[in-house]
Amino acid sequence: MTAVFSFFKRIFWALMLLAVAFYVSVAGLLLVWKTQPINNSMFMLSHRLDGGEVTQTWVEYEDIAKSAKQAAIVSEDSRFVSHNGFDMEGIEAARKKNESSGTVAAGGSTITQQLAKNLFLTSHRSYVRKGLEASITLMIEGMWDKRRILTAYLNVAEFGNGIYGIEAASQYYFNKSASKLNRDQSALLISMLTNPKYYEKHMSNKRLLNKQRIIMRRMNNAVLP
Repeated sequence: MTAVFSFFKRIFWALMLLAVAFYVSVAGLLLVWKTQPINNSMFMLSHRLDGGEVTQTWVEYEDIAKSAKQAAIVSEDSRFVSHNGFDMEGIEAARKKNESSGTVAAGGSTITQQLAKNLFLTSHRSYVRKGLEASITLMIEGMWDKRRILTAYLNVAEFGNGIYGIEAASQYYFNKSASKLNRDQSALLISMLTNPKYYEKHMSNKRLLNKQRIIMRRMNNAVLP
């Protein structure tokens, strides 16, 4: 009995040390990335490990078209500037929508939560991942301001197979820099975020174009950081 207890005790402390090491690493990277460009993420790393090539170019907040920032906020997180990383109203609305539809069609993830997942986690769904995502979200909100969070999100979001960040997407789809995107183009790129690899090859998809129109109608309501 003593040997079994000792074994589980060692396992427990090993897991605790791994957790501490993980969060120290996250904090260290967040500290560096607070001022330095982010040119890698867990999603990019996973793509590379699968044998794919990654195209990404970091651009600062001022070098991203206002329309792209507006589109991201109205599409992904309308209360971005006012919450602390978690949109409780959005989560409740998503829960009611899922209950009424009988599926898990709607989420409640904020821009900060999506950034936490993209930078440090994977797309695999589990309670452990959601717990890690929540804790990293709090760390990001505590260490960065909203402008940095939005800048990082737009620079690491996936816009197609191996296409990461608004600058690479703008160059790939429209042959122009992210600072030159117009309203139509910004809304279209942000509309792709729900399924970028599919929409890359189906740019005339009705659902994609409908979402683009919705984003364009709401764009002027965006509150930017």
